[in-house]
Amino acid sequence: MSSQQEPSFRESVDIMFSRAVALMDLPPGLEEKIRVCNATYTVRFGVRLRGQVQTFTGYRSVHSEHMEPVKGGIRYSLGVNQDEVEALAALMTYKCSLVEAPFGGSKGGLCIDPREYDEQELELITRRFAYELAKRDLIHPSQNVPAPDMGTGEREMAWMADQYARMNTTDINARACVTGKPINAGGIQGRTEATGRGVQYALQEFFRHPEDMKAAGLTGTLDGKRVIVQGLGNVGYHAAKFLQEEDGCLVTGIIERDGALFNPDGLDVEKIRNWLMKHGGITGYPDATHFEEGGKVMEEDCDILIPAALEGVINMGNADRIKAPLIIEAANGPVTAGADEILQKKGTVIIPDMYANAGGVTVSYFEWVKNLSHIRFGRMQRRQEESRHQLVVDELERLSAEKDLDWQLSPDFKEKYLRGAGELELVRSGLDDTMRTAYQSMRDVWHSRADVPDLRTAAYLVAIGKVAASYRAKGL
Repeated sequence: MSSQQEPSFRESVDIMFSRAVALMDLPPGLEEKIRVCNATYTVRFGVRLRGQVQTFTGYRSVHSEHMEPVKGGIRYSLGVNQDEVEALAALMTYKCSLVEAPFGGSKGGLCIDPREYDEQELELITRRFAYELAKRDLIHPSQNVPAPDMGTGEREMAWMADQYARMNTTDINARACVTGKPINAGGIQGRTEATGRGVQYALQEFFRHPEDMKAAGLTGTLDGKRVIVQGLGNVGYHAAKFLQEEDGCLVTGIIERDGALFNPDGLDVEKIRNWLMKHGGITGYPDATHFEEGGKVMEEDCDILIPAALEGVINMGNADRIKAPLIIEAANGPVTAGADEILQKKGTVIIPDMYANAGGVTVSYFEWVKNLSHIRFGRMQRRQEESRHQLVVDELERLSAEKDLDWQLSPDFKEKYLRGAGELELVRSGLDDTMRTAYQSMRDVWHSRADVPDLRTAAYLVAIGKVAASYRAKGL
C-alpha cells in the first residue's frame, strides 16, 4: 500500500482481513469463501410524495450465512452505496462471531437524507422499502433480521415490523423480524442504550488489566480520565453519559457536524445533548469554547478518544496528530487501515469496532430471543428470587433478635439484596458478561502470540476462526 493512497472503507476491512488470515492456517478456498460477500440486493422503488413519484435506491447485503438468520442494521444516509454496505456486512459477520451471537452478517442502507422528509413521508418510504425486502425474505425472523443504524431508530423498526406482520398475518414470530423496536412493540429494555453501554463495559474491562493499560501508557482507573467524543448520536451520547456519570470520566471535547465544543474542566453531556436535540447542532451552546473546525478537537490532549459517528474520521491525513493513547472505536470503521499503521507505530492502543460497538447486536440478540419465546425476561423468576432472598434476611434478623446482638442489616443492603432482577438488569448483566468474555478471548491471542501486534488483529483471528469452524462443521 503506497503511503499516499488512502484506502476506502471497504479496502480497509479487506486489508485488515488479509492481515489476520496471513497468520492463520486456512485452506485458500475457505479463506476466499469467508472473505467474499454472498449476495447484495439492490432495490429501486417509487413512492408518491408531494404530488409526484420519487425513486429511492436501497441495498441489503448478505455477507455470510454460516449461521442464520443473518443480522445487521439499516442506515438512512446520502452516503449509502454498495461498497459501504458490503464492508459493513462483513464487519457484522466478524462482530457476531466474536461476541458469540448466533447470526451471520448482513447490512442494509437507503440512500436518503431523513431530515428532508416529515414523519408521514418517512413512514411511506420505510414501509415500501420494508415491503421490497420482506417479499424476498430479506426481512424475516429466521432469515434476515435488520436493526437500527445511522439515521434510523425505534420508529423505523416499528414500521418495518408492522409491514412484515401485514404481509405475514399467520406468522406467530413476526415481531422477531427486526430488532431495536420500541418497548410497546416487542422491544427490550436497554436496547436503545446498548451500543453506548457496551462501549462503557469494554473500557471497564480494558481497565481491569494493568498489562493492557500499560501498553497504552495509562494507570489507575477510569475515574478522572479525560475523554473526547466524536459524534453525539445515540452511541456517542450514551457512552459519554455513562462514563461521565458512573465512572467519573471527564468529557472534555464533543465533536459534531457543525464544529466542536471543548472545555478542559469537563462538559455537561446531558445539557449538550438537550441543546443538540432542540437546535439541531451545537452552535451557540453557551458553556464551552466552540471550534468551527471540529476535527481539530480530536487532536487535543486526552486519555481516551471515542470516535462514535462516521467511518474514516481518523485517516492518513490526521493520524500522526492524534495524541490520545487509547482509542475505542464506537463507530464502524472510524480508523482507516492507513491510519491504523501510523497509530500502531506510535504505540496507540485501539480497541477495535468489531468488539467495541458489539453491544448493539448483543442486545438485539436478546430482543430476538425474547420475541421468539414470547415472554419478558425476568417474568417467571423475579419474585421467586426475591422471596428466597427474603428467607435469608428474615433468618439473619431472627438470629440477631434471639441472641440479642447489637447489630442491624443496613437498609441499603436489604433493599439491594432483596430486589430480584427485572428485564433491564438481566439485559445489562448479559451484555456485561458478553463484553468481558469477548475481550478476554481477544487479549489471550494478543498476549500469547508474538506475531499479533494489536487487538484488532486478535479480534479478526478469533472471529474468523469461529466462522471457519462453523463452515467446517457444515462440511465445507
